[in-house]
Amino acid sequence: MSASEPRGALTGVRVIDLTQVLAGPFCTQLLADHGAEVLKIEPLKGDETRRLGPYRADDELREISGYYQSVNRNKKSIALDLKSPEGRDILFKLVDGADALVENYRAGVMERFGMSYETLSARNPKLVYAAIRGFGDQRSGESPYVHWPAFDIVGQAMGGIMSITGPDAQTPVKVGPGVGDLIPGMLASFGIVMALMEARRSGVGQFVDVSMVDCVLATCERIINQYTYTGRIPRPEGNRHPLLCPYGVVRASDGWLTISAPTDEFWQKLVTLMDQPHHATDPRYAQNNDRLNHQDEVYGLIEAFTQTKTKAELTALFGGVIPFGPIYDVADIFEEPHFKIREMLVDVEQPGSATSVKVAGVPVKMSRTPGRVRHRAPLLGENTREVLELAGYSGAEADNLFNRNIVK
Repeated sequence: MSASEPRGALTGVRVIDLTQVLAGPFCTQLLADHGAEVLKIEPLKGDETRRLGPYRADDELREISGYYQSVNRNKKSIALDLKSPEGRDILFKLVDGADALVENYRAGVMERFGMSYETLSARNPKLVYAAIRGFGDQRSGESPYVHWPAFDIVGQAMGGIMSITGPDAQTPVKVGPGVGDLIPGMLASFGIVMALMEARRSGVGQFVDVSMVDCVLATCERIINQYTYTGRIPRPEGNRHPLLCPYGVVRASDGWLTISAPTDEFWQKLVTLMDQPHHATDPRYAQNNDRLNHQDEVYGLIEAFTQTKTKAELTALFGGVIPFGPIYDVADIFEEPHFKIREMLVDVEQPGSATSVKVAGVPVKMSRTPGRVRHRAPLLGENTREVLELAGYSGAEADNLFNRNIVK
């Protein structure tokens, strides 16, 4: 970092990243975006996502897939054999100088390596240790599924989000993005920052336990209150809201858009814009609950209007007046000025390709300590020598580790 570059809010924080695939890497990338020095410890074969693609057509190197690039920017990579005593010794020495460690192994793996939270915190009492697992860690309450492997879709299924997502009550549908991973990743970064703040006050770190299914459930808070207050089990209801009307998706002549006008004020504005002001006082539609009881009629009269106009025409009519938005695909997003102005599409180098690629930008904007995309995701072991020096290995000692395939 040059003297002229603004410091991120987490500048000076060192994080050991033992995560792979999505939930953990997304968590540590959020920290890296805001200045943390993230040392990504990869197995000698690399993070699994390096091999999952997609790749640029001209990329013959195939070291950094689109998947890997998307959630590992701003990090340093060291390839390390943790099954060897020497590899574990390197990790121990790195932990001694770290503020946080994040892992998403299955329960018991770190214990089998001899690197449990208790062992590592004995070496470094200030260490914040975060674990992201499908069903959490037994330290916070042992789930009957604590040893089950879990991916995004498991978190979505058992956390409740699929039970309310789908075209009809009989058809649960997976949410498009990997929210079963991404939501836990976000909440884990939040937990880590809280624990770091407390450690700076007390001088003592702690264990941060993040369960994928718990995090998904927390974001489905509505189903809890609906069931508790009414006894009703919420089911998928398509693109309409179960409690608000209108609040959903309608068709334009050339695509789809969202309209949200559940308050009486917005409803009156909507029907006025549609040249149907008499519906504002119609007792069938006067208040939200009335509209909810006649929602097929409500959506029918809205679509009778919107289907006669293009998305551009409706944007000009509704935009800034009622809560409204056209449904964008990624090509639309690349053309939308909002995302360019907000720096949400950022160019990074793509090793092996003649041209750069874009990744999603930093969504949390900080006025004094802005986060940013500083550099692309690392090649496997690109920073191994640098990281070995942090652990006290240099020269012939480091060469020996390379020659014996302890590091790469």
